[in-house]
Amino acid sequence: MRSEKPAELLRLARALAASAEGMTLAEMAAFSRIGRRTAERRRDAVEAVFGPLERIEDGRQVKFRMNARGLGNFAAAPTAQELAELENAARAYEAGRDPARAEILRSLGQKIRASLRHAERRRLDTDIDAQLRAEAFACQVGPRPFADAKVLGALREALLAGVMVKFLYGEGEGGPLRWRKVIPYGLLFAPRYYLTARVKSKPEPVLFRLDRIRNLELTGEPGAPPAGFNLKAYASRSFGVFQEAPEDVVLRFDPSAAADARSFLFHASQTIADEADGSLIVRFRAAGLLQIAHHLLTWGSAVTIIAPEELKSIMSQQIAELYAHYRPVRGATGRRQ
Repeated sequence: MRSEKPAELLRLARALAASAEGMTLAEMAAFSRIGRRTAERRRDAVEAVFGPLERIEDGRQVKFRMNARGLGNFAAAPTAQELAELENAARAYEAGRDPARAEILRSLGQKIRASLRHAERRRLDTDIDAQLRAEAFACQVGPRPFADAKVLGALREALLAGVMVKFLYGEGEGGPLRWRKVIPYGLLFAPRYYLTARVKSKPEPVLFRLDRIRNLELTGEPGAPPAGFNLKAYASRSFGVFQEAPEDVVLRFDPSAAADARSFLFHASQTIADEADGSLIVRFRAAGLLQIAHHLLTWGSAVTIIAPEELKSIMSQQIAELYAHYRPVRGATGRRQ
């Protein structure tokens, strides 16, 4: 057996102990970003150090699982860096004006600390405090992703239980509220938070803004997404959250903006190519052309839309409307106001 790095073995052992269903060799390979043969050696090395793994067979594949007690406190104890990152994640939510989710993370941190011995807590707190004093999050500009903590909690309960929900919903600001009964498919966290759900009258999932949901109730009626529905795949079809037919988008960034564009993720499907003159070509396939246009406005004249034509038209319309709104007009004195 080849020598395996202790840190990588420990990381895999923790994952095996944390998994309720166990992990296949393919999942171990994906988790550790290694090949199957290496995953087999790493599994054998874990067994050599921590003892035999539990094997779970379902007729098609074999999964492996570790009893958490086999790890021991030295392997399962949190580090100062991990607890500091947990607090940083809570801070990031606060900077993004989402105190409800920040509170959930802080509650988790308190539970982890409560499980530690007093001396260990004191030692970790000193390192955590030093790290957090040197880090901060800037306040994010954009819509406040407000979601009532009770609504969010009830939706998560409904998703776990696989039941329908009903609630009062307003389609627009100040619009009339009416009752909606839906099958919840999942939650999308974007600049605003959305419930993805199925309405019986429509074939495709519909988005509901969480900040417009009132008086949410669990109905107790069975209601779960279809077996083939994948929320991550659904969300990845769009540049933002709104779904429409995807388009092949091609953008050219001037040499002055190429470095910034190269470090920017426009879409998970994107590819980039350097041009001889120093410019950068970015290609991706996504829906949400209006949202793409809104984002590209922030790049100014440093970006040129190559395709599709519809995106060019939307951008032209946006620019024309902005120009008409801010265009200087001549007053009675003949001077521009």
